[in-house]
Amino acid sequence: MHTSSRVKDMQESITLKLNARAVELAEKGKTVFNLTAGQLPFRPMNEFVDLMRNELNFLKSFQYSPVVGFPDLRQKILKYVETSRGIDFSKVNESFDVVVSNGGKHAIANILGAMLDPGDEVIILSPYWISYPALIKFCRAVPIEVKSSVFDVFVPSLDDIKRAISAKTKAIIINSPNNPTGTHYSKEWMIEFGKLMLEHPDVNIISDEIYFELYYFDPKPFYFYQEFPELLKRTVIVDGISKTLASTGLRLGYCIAPKNLCKAIGILQGQTTSGANSLVQRALANFDFEKISEYLAPIKTHLRANSEIVREKFREKNLAQTWYQTLSAFYYIVDFSQSPVMNKFRTSKDDQTDYSEKICEVLLEEQGIAIVPGTDFGLANSARISLVLEKEAFKEAMERLVTFLAS
Repeated sequence: MHTSSRVKDMQESITLKLNARAVELAEKGKTVFNLTAGQLPFRPMNEFVDLMRNELNFLKSFQYSPVVGFPDLRQKILKYVETSRGIDFSKVNESFDVVVSNGGKHAIANILGAMLDPGDEVIILSPYWISYPALIKFCRAVPIEVKSSVFDVFVPSLDDIKRAISAKTKAIIINSPNNPTGTHYSKEWMIEFGKLMLEHPDVNIISDEIYFELYYFDPKPFYFYQEFPELLKRTVIVDGISKTLASTGLRLGYCIAPKNLCKAIGILQGQTTSGANSLVQRALANFDFEKISEYLAPIKTHLRANSEIVREKFREKNLAQTWYQTLSAFYYIVDFSQSPVMNKFRTSKDDQTDYSEKICEVLLEEQGIAIVPGTDFGLANSARISLVLEKEAFKEAMERLVTFLAS
């Protein structure tokens, strides 16, 4: 049967292939350290679980929700974002609304679908989350990459962003805290970015803040609209419960945007998925969002400890030139290009081939370490590791990894 060119253009992630191989090796008795996880291996808060259990008694929890989400939950989300970000939507000369969707990824797909026309350009900052370019291309728009590297701690140059803006630029996606780097942009950078956006009034901003709560080194994430509230008129904030409540499988995300865009998103969602999970929405409407910081405190301690293990192990093997300090989310980018192991793969010193996939395959087969090739994130000769593994297992995995990199 014929398939559309939109789907044919999509690439299946190499991560799925490596994960399948990791499972196969584990089933054969090999010790495998799976560092691919994009989710916290913790049980959600008891209070939240109890609220979902209580909702089982109500018929409404099993029926359709309004397409854009229950009104009381949407208002609660709006107020929580105001409080947690230190902003006041009522002081901006614009009306805002919330659309509750089936996860953060669905929210982003909705936003792009409601915003983009064929030929529009969307600036993405590399390394980027793997779904950005795929979703942009699915909308027949064009992703424009602005690259960064470990040498600038993956902070993109504002001059490069400025050069990337054209008459076709419809939007720019900012992801801070960032997947896959585990960093967030500084207040100073965000203020300068805000100034740049004021110079380009036709460029919309999609602020993907799904890891907002998961910072484990101060200062906490800061956003351009906190300095320039007027930019909220063309900003879409994306967040959800997947990361902060360790609830990736419950599929509940949301976006906050001016009402006219939310209306368009609601029309699109109504014709595709309808409303998000009613039971989870109703539980969340009764949940005390202020408890999130309490829940995340020991998780942040765990992530901070594992980030320190990365630093120690890289320094022990004299790999300090490839190390940088993570601050948030739960990822770290391993830069193969500056490591001695590249000599095993390069055919000459001028060889610029991306060996990410090959190196990750060898790591899995020889060391039992499963990580995600950087190719999927727009960064050659690199890989993403997750910091969520239990401490002792993570320490052994890092010992194996740095020994391999230094070989």
